[in-house]
Amino acid sequence: MLTKEEEKHLQNIRIINPLSKKGLTSGQKAADFLTKWVGSWTFISLFTIFLILWICVNVYFLSSANKPSFDPYPFILLNLVLACLTAFQVPIILMSQNRENERDRVRTEYDYAVDRKAEKEIRDVKESLDKIKSHLRIK
Repeated sequence: MLTKEEEKHLQNIRIINPLSKKGLTSGQKAADFLTKWVGSWTFISLFTIFLILWICVNVYFLSSANKPSFDPYPFILLNLVLACLTAFQVPIILMSQNRENERDRVRTEYDYAVDRKAEKEIRDVKESLDKIKSHLRIK
């Protein structure tokens, strides 16, 4: 049998479903979506195509005498775009990862409580078997 404190702790953990999406703010949902999107091969492929197009267009305009390039060779504007993208993505991804860590912590606590309960039940079964065993030896 679990102690009252362990039972209360187990009940509190049951209330908090780590897999539940209920109760999330729109910011948390957006952070999860962004993390999922940025970590996909689709995003990496599209972003690679974007970078190649940016560079090709600028090199083409740079090589043609009549058309000025909107971002000449060191690609300062591209670096600014990448820095801004990173400045927004990193904190949002970190927020999502922190929430994932919290969900993992709750899952771990729940697993621990279940393991404690199973251990107690196994102990009780073992004691019962020992009693049955000793009772059968006496007769």
